[in-house]
Amino acid sequence: MRILVVGGGGREHALVWKLAQNPTVDRLFAAPGNAGIAREATCVPVAAHDLRGIVDLVEQENIDLTVVGPEAPLVGGLVDELEIVGRRVFGPPREAARIEGSKAWTKELCQRYGIPAARSGAFSDVEPALEYLDSLEPPYVIKADGLAAGKGVVIAEDRAEAVVAIRACLVDRVFGEAGATVVVEEHLTGREVSAFALTDGREVLPLVMAQDFKRVGDGDTGLNTGGMGSYSPVPYVDEATAARIWDEILARAVRAMESEGVRYRGVLYAGLMLTDEGPKVLEFNCRFGDPETQAILPRLRSDLGELLLACVEGNLSNYRALFSPETCVTVVIASGGYPAEYRTGVEIHGLGDAEAVEGVLVFHAGTAEREGRVVTAGGRVLAVSALGATAAEARARAYEACSRISFEGMLYRRDIAERVAQEGR
Repeated sequence: MRILVVGGGGREHALVWKLAQNPTVDRLFAAPGNAGIAREATCVPVAAHDLRGIVDLVEQENIDLTVVGPEAPLVGGLVDELEIVGRRVFGPPREAARIEGSKAWTKELCQRYGIPAARSGAFSDVEPALEYLDSLEPPYVIKADGLAAGKGVVIAEDRAEAVVAIRACLVDRVFGEAGATVVVEEHLTGREVSAFALTDGREVLPLVMAQDFKRVGDGDTGLNTGGMGSYSPVPYVDEATAARIWDEILARAVRAMESEGVRYRGVLYAGLMLTDEGPKVLEFNCRFGDPETQAILPRLRSDLGELLLACVEGNLSNYRALFSPETCVTVVIASGGYPAEYRTGVEIHGLGDAEAVEGVLVFHAGTAEREGRVVTAGGRVLAVSALGATAAEARARAYEACSRISFEGMLYRRDIAERVAQEGR
């Protein structure tokens, strides 16, 4: 089997690493890939958002299965384009990818089908948005409706800050068309969790849960990012809560889309808040999370290629997903200045020393190779994942590996999985 993974981040490196373990895989390709992925797959310089280029690559290399990593090509319709030419592809088509591509559409879906979610309203004009804002209590959550590279969400501590965020979307158009509609949402409190399930459009196969850390600074301070770390499993989710998440949220969402005539095949990711009233949806995503994937796949004992192919072929009911009981902790190493301005082209040292730590895997995200040297090529540069019998052991291994890596300006949070490790889970 010849497989293409679309994308070039840490999530895609983890997917390539796991798919490479399937003995039936003859060749692995990545578009565009990165310096780490290049060790396990043939990297082709085609951008993930270049839909025509990806289709041409699939035809040229006679790819048997395309696995789409990032959300933008899914929302843009890459799955539809590949299916038109008769190629097998893992991921939802454009219509189903709206579950991430349009927060307003998703909120309406939740309301129609009783999927528990934060109270919210969607607006394309400032005044109605401000009127709705005044029906809520601070802090307020303001979201650009469309894709904004993880930067379209503002948690406003007071009304003045919320008004600025609403006007930034609707008047200043700082997010372009992605902010032409704004979602104003109540702020939920509790502990966050990310839940993942595979689906072939009918069968829903729960995977596992993870927790991610969005803010750039320790103690959840600073700007929102694409994710600065994660861990799995999540010990504070009991069996009863987990059952509600799988049945009332993920499975119900798939059924809801089926009722709407929308075929959803792929992975469905729910970002949740565990409130006093039970789990509620913060967001749905139409792809594997990043960096949660880097904490989940090292624990996966089942064959990933078989599971993804079963989703595409519609026979997921014949499969199970088995996971190691170990904990995996992932720490993201980023470029100085991220998520604002940062330098690239900075040489990275110590990768081999980090990978020598027991239980550690170093997944590349924003990296490139220049004249035999690995250099930075993005905001999030590496994801250092470590397995351990406990969260404390996994965490210690991950941070030992991080300490062996160096490049000018590098930054990472020092508190990933700290709380769960202190709780002795």
